[in-house]
Amino acid sequence: MHDKTSTMTSPPTVVERAASAVPRTLRRYLSLDDFEATARRLLPKFLYGYIAGGAETDASVRDNRRAFDEYGFVPRVLNDVSGREQTTTLFGKTYAAPFGIPPMGSAALCAYRGDVVLTRAAAAMNLPMILSASSLITLEEVRRENPAAWYQAYLAGDPSRIEPLVDRVAAAGYDTFVVTADVPVPPNRENNIRNGFRVPLAITPRVAFAVMTHPHWLFRTWMRTVTNHGMPHFENMDASRGPPVLSQNLMRNIGKRDQLAWKHVELIRRRWNGKLVVKGLIAPADARIARESGVDGVIVSNHGGRQLDYTMSALRTLPEIAAQANGMTVMLDGGIRRGTDVLKALSLGAQFVFVGRPFLFAAVAGGEAGVRRALTLLKDEIDRDMALLGIRSIGEISSDLVRRF
Repeated sequence: MHDKTSTMTSPPTVVERAASAVPRTLRRYLSLDDFEATARRLLPKFLYGYIAGGAETDASVRDNRRAFDEYGFVPRVLNDVSGREQTTTLFGKTYAAPFGIPPMGSAALCAYRGDVVLTRAAAAMNLPMILSASSLITLEEVRRENPAAWYQAYLAGDPSRIEPLVDRVAAAGYDTFVVTADVPVPPNRENNIRNGFRVPLAITPRVAFAVMTHPHWLFRTWMRTVTNHGMPHFENMDASRGPPVLSQNLMRNIGKRDQLAWKHVELIRRRWNGKLVVKGLIAPADARIARESGVDGVIVSNHGGRQLDYTMSALRTLPEIAAQANGMTVMLDGGIRRGTDVLKALSLGAQFVFVGRPFLFAAVAGGEAGVRRALTLLKDEIDRDMALLGIRSIGEISSDLVRRF
């Protein structure tokens, strides 16, 4: 008698159902690093170098990764790790995972409507996204797309410019204001000069050749942007609209940052009713000053290795800064590429982390769907790693889980 069961197929597993829900074009991306190769192929060299490069020798970029490599795990076993969840509360809001998207300038120059793509994906996944002051889409539009977005400022030490900007951000409905503290002067990014990238943009023969040999970016990003939205402007540096990306007046607009001081942070604290965050701290002494200045949180960061070369990785001073927190929220960015990196940072004292370059590469490679894929990959890695570490919630993470090699 013919066995009918031999021709029947088993129902799909949870993993198989999840895989089938991913668009076919995105299934080949299995980790955050996978998006970079596609972005490198699609972007003109000057834009890829702008995203990927750091300052001078890239020593700080390399150290951001090396610092994570110096820690290993001490997992616990035979714990019931069913029912795992990684929800994390940050400034009174509960997010789906302990990571978010940091500010990335000129994202819409690299990926079509990049800031909107990033903020929509973050909103869909219930994760925070920080809009950069050097973005090309208005902070009001981004806020409409994602009411939970944060705003990040690059400030001149000039109250007459600071106060109207703070008022504009408040009027748009933002509840978290981030002051970036580590950009008193433009950095020395030699790779940008070699690749032809400059601010403002200049259409040199080298740049023109790079653009013409990358038609995907030329037509799908640049021409599409200009056709649908006009020439991109720096929209959010001040209370009013900034110059276009090709403007020779741009350098004037980013001047006087070397005058920014803690007194200006205190000025913002008096004027701003929402949460106030300072980004770009490495020294523990600065974390203490931030707390004394009324700051609600800090993002420990060396700006992705893009400012002062040889600045130490945020992970290296994180435990000391966490010891200074005394109730202040401590976050971190720089070098995170895996779920294991997230968990190492949390073990060493961070309460939340931000991941930059990989999500912008994902936006270049696959738009909003690409960013969602990247966010999901990292979230899934954290879930799996938590099980293998023997923990069920973010609250169970402690320094006992890691050791230096």
